Order: sequence, then C-alpha cells, then structure tokens
Amino acid sequence: MQPVRGLPLVLSEGLSVALTPPALKRDRWCLVEHLSTSGDGALVSFSGIDSMSDAEAISGCYVLAREDDIELGPLEASVEELSGRAVVDERYGVLGVVRDILELPANDVWVVDGGAYGEVLIPVVEDVIPTIPESGDIAVRIMDGLIEMNDSEVS
Repeated sequence: MQPVRGLPLVLSEGLSVALTPPALKRDRWCLVEHLSTSGDGALVSFSGIDSMSDAEAISGCYVLAREDDIELGPLEASVEELSGRAVVDERYGVLGVVRDILELPANDVWVVDGGAYGEVLIPVVEDVIPTIPESGDIAVRIMDGLIEMNDSEVS
C-alpha cells in the first residue's frame, strides 16, 4: 500500500481500519495484522483477507482509521498542513516557504522556495527540524553545505 500523497504512513499493527469502498461480502472494518515498510510504501496483512482473491478484491481500496487511534510522530505532517508556512534557519534567517514534500526512502525532504537562497531542500530529520509548531514559522537548523555562501554573507 501507498499513503495518500502528502500524508505520512500511520498504520501500525493492531490498528482497526476501514477498507473503502465497502464490499458486500467482507467486513468493512479489519485489523492490521502485520506491517512491513520500505521506501516504496508498505506490505500490509489485514484480518479477514486470507487469500490472493481477497487481496485482489481490496486492490484500489482506501484504508481509513479513526483520528483518535493514530499517533503521529513529531515530524509527521501533510503537504496541506505545511504548504505556505515560512521556514526560518537560526543562521541564515528566512529560507522561504514550504512548497512541496519529496517522499524519499531514507526520509522526506521539504522543498522550500521563495527566499534569498532560491530553492532549498531540507531533510526532515530531528537534527534539522526539532519540532513543527501547529502554526506560524517553522524553525530549522540547516546542516553545513545545504546552502552555499560565504561566511561574510551570513547576517
């Protein structure tokens, strides 16, 4: 399975989910029995999906969970939540605004654009982005080498 564009993969073993659209001959609700993730998405086993024909029948279905059952990590946010938010580095100042999120195997990368530095690609890791506040500017600590400039240009 693949997460919907811009959303983090939030499934966990034991999570109760709904497969939609519903089918007449299977339960709409099932449990995530096994989950193995990779850079390309996840391989998921659901309760009640016991054969290859059962698996083929849910191909193309959306997997929905109750909001209260999901625990997001400190750096998990959707493109919609981040789009247009200003990103400010402690050394370089305003870098621009989040325009997109690239989903890569090791970690996501924010595409930040519009500042004095042009397009800046920011890895979504705790060393760079300590936290994402619910609103307002997002403070970051850019790694050396991500922005090319002379020390004299840093304000």
